[in-house]
Amino acid sequence: MNFYFTYALVGIGLFGFSALFALAGVYAERKVSAFIQDRLGPTETGKYGLLQTLADILKLLQKEMIIPAAADKILFMMAPAIIFIAVYMGFAALPWAPGLAPSKINLGLYYIFAIISIETLGILMAGWGSNNKYSILGAMRSAAQIISYEIPAGFALISVVMIAQTLNLQDIALQQGTLSAEKIKFLGVWDISSIGGILAWNIFRAPHLIIAFVIYFIASLAESNRAPFDIPEAESELVSGFHTEFTGTRFALVFLAEYSMMFLVSMVGVILFLGAWNTPLPNMGVVHLADWTTGRVWGIFWIATKTLTLVGIQMWIRWTLPRLRVDQLMNLCWKVLTPLAFVCMLVSGIWRLWLM
Repeated sequence: MNFYFTYALVGIGLFGFSALFALAGVYAERKVSAFIQDRLGPTETGKYGLLQTLADILKLLQKEMIIPAAADKILFMMAPAIIFIAVYMGFAALPWAPGLAPSKINLGLYYIFAIISIETLGILMAGWGSNNKYSILGAMRSAAQIISYEIPAGFALISVVMIAQTLNLQDIALQQGTLSAEKIKFLGVWDISSIGGILAWNIFRAPHLIIAFVIYFIASLAESNRAPFDIPEAESELVSGFHTEFTGTRFALVFLAEYSMMFLVSMVGVILFLGAWNTPLPNMGVVHLADWTTGRVWGIFWIATKTLTLVGIQMWIRWTLPRLRVDQLMNLCWKVLTPLAFVCMLVSGIWRLWLM
């Protein structure tokens, strides 16, 4: 009984975190976009407009949930739940600190990559079930985009797995700090794990992973339908794309899934490439700053700081770069990112065999 109660608390906690992050993320994005466009953003509701997003969400939740007369009612009602649950379940395998993860899964990376793919099914259900030409166009665009960009993202992730020799996210995190069970050798001579800090991160352990990280980050923008890859939701063309017909709580779930996905893909990137919950500060010999991550508080602090930094970059990019055309989107994926990611995977194999 205690087992189920504990997991219920963890599930409620993760849902609460997703909701709070969405509230904070929307407010932050409004302020970031205002700064970039030289305006103020929300200012009236609450001090500095802090309560504006909360007021908008409360208003949204009170809206009537309308089902179009010609819609496929079953698909229409199920789609938002499937979209959100697919993203929400991905949080189950994320390690927040040493020994602190909602679920200890040996195949954590494989699980996350598999479970968030179900989101595509929900998006197709939303577009088709709405019986709206804008919705179906947005859904088809989204499915094509997500499926395409999963290829370079997958190759980039495999590049890390080949170096780490594990799919367990907690083990990958441990290898990037002074607590690593396996001593990490750089070119067979320099023991980075004795120095720790930023030099023990995967992008420095194997420098070609910097390219893999950039590829993954670009692909994650497409996976999240974020600008400049927001073609499925292009307001100037498709109103709101696949969620045009959704109102009330159903629209809130789709919106919540988008911001949850932003955090999820950013945190996966941090775990695989940027040292996870390990501190960027080096082990100085006298004061072992890199050993601070043995505490869960410091672990949560560092991984949250890195993840929110990537989320901030996603917002910055959205309000800086113009939207790509469909042909540019596919050219970037198949002619640039996929070949580069494949080369990174090849280099990882050579690096593991010859240099580690």
